[in-house]
Amino acid sequence: MMVQYVKGVGPKRAKKLKRLNIHTIEDLLYFVPREYEDRSEFKTISECVEGEKISLNVQISGYPTKLKTRRNLTILKIPAKDNTGSAQLVWFNQNYIANKLSIGDRIAIHGKVSIFNNQVQISNPSFEKRGNSKVGRIIPIYPLTENLTNNEMIKIVGNAIRDYSSKIKERLPDYVRKELKLMPIKEAIENIHFPKDKNHYLEARRRLVFEELLILQLGLFLIKSKTKELNQGIKFPQMAEINTFIENLPFKLTKAQMKTFKEIEKDMEKHEQMNRLVQGDVGSGKTIIALLAMFKAWKAGYQSVMMAPTEILAQQHYDSISSFFAKYNIRSELLVGSLSNKNKEKILEDLKEGKIDVLVGTHAVIQEKVEFNNLGLAITDEQHRFGVKQRAILSKKGKSPDVLVMTATPIPRTLALILYGDLDISIIDELPPGRKKIETYAVGFSIIDRVHNFVKKQIKEGKQAYIVCPLVEESDTLNVKSAEELYTSLKDEIYIDFNVGLLHGRMRSREKDYIMDRFSKKELDILISTTVIEVGVNVPNANIMVIYNAERFGLAQLHQLRGRVGRGEHQSYCILINGSNSKISRERMRILQKSTDGFYISEKDLELRGPGEFFGTKQHGLPDLRIANLFTDMEVLKLAQKKAKDILDKDTYLLEEKNFLLRQSIVDLFKDRAKDLILN
Repeated sequence: MMVQYVKGVGPKRAKKLKRLNIHTIEDLLYFVPREYEDRSEFKTISECVEGEKISLNVQISGYPTKLKTRRNLTILKIPAKDNTGSAQLVWFNQNYIANKLSIGDRIAIHGKVSIFNNQVQISNPSFEKRGNSKVGRIIPIYPLTENLTNNEMIKIVGNAIRDYSSKIKERLPDYVRKELKLMPIKEAIENIHFPKDKNHYLEARRRLVFEELLILQLGLFLIKSKTKELNQGIKFPQMAEINTFIENLPFKLTKAQMKTFKEIEKDMEKHEQMNRLVQGDVGSGKTIIALLAMFKAWKAGYQSVMMAPTEILAQQHYDSISSFFAKYNIRSELLVGSLSNKNKEKILEDLKEGKIDVLVGTHAVIQEKVEFNNLGLAITDEQHRFGVKQRAILSKKGKSPDVLVMTATPIPRTLALILYGDLDISIIDELPPGRKKIETYAVGFSIIDRVHNFVKKQIKEGKQAYIVCPLVEESDTLNVKSAEELYTSLKDEIYIDFNVGLLHGRMRSREKDYIMDRFSKKELDILISTTVIEVGVNVPNANIMVIYNAERFGLAQLHQLRGRVGRGEHQSYCILINGSNSKISRERMRILQKSTDGFYISEKDLELRGPGEFFGTKQHGLPDLRIANLFTDMEVLKLAQKKAKDILDKDTYLLEEKNFLLRQSIVDLFKDRAKDLILN
């Protein structure tokens, strides 16, 4: 039912609520407060502390006085007392209140304390002679829009709960609710808006968060299993040659790499289409896993494609793949935007005719003109840089090719099950032997000269260095300017005797490639860069990284950047220059100094940075969540995942009557994406 039918709404307020994405009465009931103000605990005047908000029971003890300090500002003061002291109640531009209160009235108030001339003042207090709508309870504070006050929202929501909360469907089956001791839905809705106390609020939120995450996880599990059923993929044959290929590698694979490849090999040999995510920390060796899968596809007569987020990374993958495959007569080609039209046309023609075995490229590989002869394997590198749609387009370039997705952004498995709900997950949690630990130091700008002297010493010994600037938005002209200014000052004042290059996001691809190429060939000693080097650049001779204003980066991003050094035989260093003295900033730097485990760091990043900042969920194709937070509700998410598995183990497609409302809720949440898959 539309929200305008709630008492106190009507067509005009309905338009305002629409801006908050509230269209129906159900939307309104699930529109949870952003925070709460606890007015339920009463104190005495003697306990008042400057700056605090406080609830008091007082008696009016004198006549009101009115002051007019300047045009349009009047101050109303009314004396009040309790058995511990006296206070002045002060209102600004609210003279009408004087007519509502008389000497001797006993009232409950809530307001902010200030001390003026050694006297307690309570500014603009809410007050009640009787009842408890404003004082004496926990007050919800809602996200608002223009011309809609919090008091109006409280009234509207209160009316909706009174008239409609009994009509809310109980989506959770009784057997789930009873087992987990969860509140009934009506009680949960009432207590998420107007909690009786803190415990009732916590229980209400736990109930609603669990319901939301359970439905989300059930939906993702169902879509995943149905997709596997429907998508008959390529059944690649078993082959002994792959073992010979592994034996001939110039290094030994780690146990984690072998385990991951065996999982991929098993997937490729099934009839169903492979959809697998390979998570591996910086430097864990994901590329070689992709090479093995490509080799298997080639041996079976199929083409492979790998999509990377930048030309630099695509070029690097291409160079690596070409060198490994050269002796096997496997033809690889690179397709990027900066190629000439003539070269592009030649590649597209050869690809269509099946003369190219492996295509590596950027977004260019998903353009309409790109046609494969017999695509069997589609690989996406650094998945967090792409959306679900781009991955889907790549996969449609063949007839249900196997899909492999790689990321160096470690995400706790629980979260990965949601963000990559349609994928099976492999984790490479072991670094190749011989990789030296990167020594990490966090310092302030006060010793920047010592840092530069250390960099100079390393360069004189034949090494190279990265100096990173904090570019939050690569499209921000002002920030680019600051990168250029830093480049100019360092080049002209500090590193006069060295070759210094600049790399930033607003450069053209050819310029970036030219600079990176010079750095790779040791023609540049220092590369001053923005975060465009975060992903994939591999220069073994670069052993030192200095990150300016490290406090402006997320921990996971700093860890990614740090992974650009430590790729060669030399001892490597990462120096974080922290421009903030805040406690949280120091804590974040400490985490990086003591750990090189990307999974641990990403969990800490989630803890410290809170919701929404880690990365958006939109690109993962997930429906919006009304109440739950994927990061802060991790424990409830684990419980929901366990319960979802238990439910589906007993009722694979939720066909039993007791699970009918769960099934319907999944369709409501996922809309058309679920309708086609779940109801068939």
